[in-house]
Amino acid sequence: MNSHTTALATEDDELAEFRAQVREIAVEKIAPHAAETDATGMFPQASWDAMRSASLTGLPFPEEYGGQGADLMAQVICIEEIARVCSTSALTLLGSWVGLHAALAHGAPELLQEIVPGAASGVSGVSFSLTEPHSGSDLASLSTRAQPDGDGWMLDGRKCFITNAGWSDWYAVLARTGEKGYAVFMVHRDDPGVSFGRPEKKMGHRGSPTADVLLESCRIPGWRVVGDPGRGYDYIMGSLVYSRPIIAAQALGIAQGGLDESIRYTAERDAFGQKVSRFQLVRGMVADMAVRVESSRALLYHTVRTIMRGGAHARAEAAMAKLLCTDTAMAVTTDAVQLHGGYGYLSDFPVERMMRDAKITQIYEGTNQIQRLLIAKSLYARAGGE
Repeated sequence: MNSHTTALATEDDELAEFRAQVREIAVEKIAPHAAETDATGMFPQASWDAMRSASLTGLPFPEEYGGQGADLMAQVICIEEIARVCSTSALTLLGSWVGLHAALAHGAPELLQEIVPGAASGVSGVSFSLTEPHSGSDLASLSTRAQPDGDGWMLDGRKCFITNAGWSDWYAVLARTGEKGYAVFMVHRDDPGVSFGRPEKKMGHRGSPTADVLLESCRIPGWRVVGDPGRGYDYIMGSLVYSRPIIAAQALGIAQGGLDESIRYTAERDAFGQKVSRFQLVRGMVADMAVRVESSRALLYHTVRTIMRGGAHARAEAAMAKLLCTDTAMAVTTDAVQLHGGYGYLSDFPVERMMRDAKITQIYEGTNQIQRLLIAKSLYARAGGE
């Protein structure tokens, strides 16, 4: 065995051990609260405390700021395993990771020292604040503006559908600084002029707070702008290459959870004098679900490795992974409900929650229609076409 193969084997062993550790936390300390979190719409505090205690909140952040310094593959595995039992808890966790990506890549040490240690320890949360009422996938129509104000900036605008809004302490806000210029600003919930809209009533992820973030003559100090105040658009595009595989992992976890529950239920349920799992049509459905899940996992992990090595087509592959994994989550959980029969339609069984949670993954972080456009654009560009 050559050294390269040995290194890969060691890495796989370490990741397998890490997966087992996260799965144990998920099954023992997060899964028991999933149904109640969904039913009450309350923030998943018990799950958050469990993730904090296991240092998962700081998984992607540099060790110098109190984090674990884990690579993207470990982050994907972590989110996948948690979403397998409770997608709301996974969303709460990944929110801070995604919200701080641009700052970690381009922010000054002063800014990072102010924000990252709290986020790494789980004492504070961070929200990614991009979407606006008339600007979701179309960033060109973004209307939130930032004007220079002495040694700081004055922000005015409205962000909507913001995950963890009201709970998070920090908000990574993309704002227009000129006709073609954009900047990312780190806004604190206690800054003057910051307020929040009413909590949204949602189909799924009910324990994850979602609301508008309102900025009215919100003045922030100059050191809270991330990097170059004219390159925020580029920073956000880079963050999306990171966040889309993370969302894909969340969706993959939901799909795996739906498959697990389907196998368990059909193996235990009796009909016509035998186990439901003995019927050929049921076995065919389960096999198709498994193929979807494993195909999605293969593409996602390939994409993660492409991103980690700085591959030229990382953006397109991130779009592919997000597209496939989220479509898989919707298809597999829909079949999971079908395999549970009438019981699948009841909230007593987790597949009903999983199907509702799966839907948003096809929408946020760029709708799957937008992902298809990005993929096609990349393919034609590589072929020398338009």
